[in-house]
Amino acid sequence: MSQELAAPVPRLTVVTLGVSDIRASIAFYDALGFSRRLKATGEAVAFYDTGGPVLALYPWDQLAANATLQDAPRPSTFRGMTLAWNCRTREEVDAVLAFAIGKGASSLKAAHETDYGGYSGYFTDPDGHPWEVVVAPGIEVGEDRRASGGLGRPE
Repeated sequence: MSQELAAPVPRLTVVTLGVSDIRASIAFYDALGFSRRLKATGEAVAFYDTGGPVLALYPWDQLAANATLQDAPRPSTFRGMTLAWNCRTREEVDAVLAFAIGKGASSLKAAHETDYGGYSGYFTDPDGHPWEVVVAPGIEVGEDRRASGGLGRPE
């Protein structure tokens, strides 16, 4: 007789980015001000505290191999996902975009008014991973850097 298993609690704990040059990517994310954890991993993998899920950097080819995916050809177009850096004010959005570009990011889209009443712009990291920098109505960013408000509340 089979018993129904209890559903596990869903959670997102780590976002891992495949990177071409782990040393350069570590330098970039250090320069953005993310706090690196578990430095004992050296340049094999890098973990960053983001105030929520952990951001991990891992060599592109090894990440592809772990997931049993081909590592080439690498996409040069949109990959179907973005990362977000939520801010408290429009001025903070402008400051974060300027800061990231000053640290080696590429500007993807200048900050602008959104159709939902927010303010948003985009940059890419050295491997082309897109980051949205945004202030959005209904989403608050606390002192602990966590986003709250309408975000994350189940209906």
